[in-house]
Amino acid sequence: MKETLEKIKLQSIKDLESVQSRKELEELRIKYLGKKGELTQVLRGMGGLSPEERPVIGQLANEIRDYINEKIEETSYCLKRKELEIRLNSEFIDVTMPSKRKDLGNKHPLTKVQDEINQIFIGMGFTIVEGPEIEKSYYNFDALNHSKYHPARDMQDTFYFTEEILLRTQTSPMQVRTMERQKPPIRVLVPGKVYRRDEIDATHSPMFHQIEGLVVDKGITMANLKGTLDVFAKRLYGEDTKTRFRPHHFPFTEPSAEMDCTCSACMGAGCRVCKNEGWIEILGSGMVHPNVLRNCGIDPEKYSGFAFGMGLDRIALLKYEVDDLRLFFENDKRFLAQF
Repeated sequence: MKETLEKIKLQSIKDLESVQSRKELEELRIKYLGKKGELTQVLRGMGGLSPEERPVIGQLANEIRDYINEKIEETSYCLKRKELEIRLNSEFIDVTMPSKRKDLGNKHPLTKVQDEINQIFIGMGFTIVEGPEIEKSYYNFDALNHSKYHPARDMQDTFYFTEEILLRTQTSPMQVRTMERQKPPIRVLVPGKVYRRDEIDATHSPMFHQIEGLVVDKGITMANLKGTLDVFAKRLYGEDTKTRFRPHHFPFTEPSAEMDCTCSACMGAGCRVCKNEGWIEILGSGMVHPNVLRNCGIDPEKYSGFAFGMGLDRIALLKYEVDDLRLFFENDKRFLAQF
């Protein structure tokens, strides 16, 4: 049996020297040290030895087993080092090569214009407020002095869920909500999405963006309205911009007016953008109707106010001289990258 053990040791050394992979190494480990391995089989046959031979053979077998384990570990380490070297030689990074360029995103042009408008009015003491896009008919129409049979309440013009719940057609409901929960003085700006049943074309969309403003305090007059909006136009389009107001009608303001400003493309000289008129309409405005103040629990004998509303999409069209509203919503990176 001693000769058998010595033979196993010599053969294992020879086999380990010729190993080329960790898979072959594992196969050798199983061959010599596994449950059915050659050294294991010898150890199982020790029961037939005499009491004198058993400790001698047992010690020798343990020494050979430890020796084979040690050689397997050494070989495994060498194989790992060899594999790592091969990998390092085949996989390398040339730090002098230019890296892959990553395209960084930017704000959408509508967001950029909204942020600019927000900052203009924040500089004049306004607070930004936002509200629900799914609104009650009361806040969207009734509280804003729209009669029950006003054309804007037609089912063909507005997206209704029920007779009392709809997608808001303007951000004005937040003016009412603000006046209900806040006593004057009030100075708020209300941006957000609004919805109307319009056909999609170059200047219309069933979803668009609106920004409205509201000021309520003692002694507010039309002069405050005109002065505030004149400053806004000059900050947005340039200090040389001029404004004019034309009489109009809105149910929730009295008197009402639309505001035009000199065309930013030609500065009033006349061009295709302003249809050679030199002026472009940018918003509607007026003094808050006494009925609206009463509906919100504010005494129109003590307080007055003005309100205004503008289409953000239209402002962006004019500012960037874009002729089709749909370009803002098509998500074409070639278009958006220009801004």
